[in-house]
Amino acid sequence: MGFADTVVLFVLALLLFGPKKLPGIARQIGKALAEFKRASNEFKAQIEAEISQLEVQEKQKAESQKIEQKMELPSQPPEGSVEYLPAHAQSPEPPSSSSSSDLNLSAPNTHHA
Repeated sequence: MGFADTVVLFVLALLLFGPKKLPGIARQIGKALAEFKRASNEFKAQIEAEISQLEVQEKQKAESQKIEQKMELPSQPPEGSVEYLPAHAQSPEPPSSSSSSDLNLSAPNTHHA
């Protein structure tokens, strides 16, 4: 809206309402515009607060997922790696393979003659 349009509206309002009522009407219009501006700013601030809250929640969720992924142990060790067992979890060493005479591998004799 340009300057010429504003002047035309002012002259029209002056002719319709007269010089006595025009200041009161202008005050009411000013108050209404100020209230509208305040309400729109409040609405805008509320929307921005909601958006920022959602962004914070998304960041927290992403961070917690990263932490959970780091904490998960792989089901199998990576290929080419050596599996580590603590000393208390290691299996006992197999007996040494000395002579076969040390071991009694013969079946018991159950036939009596």
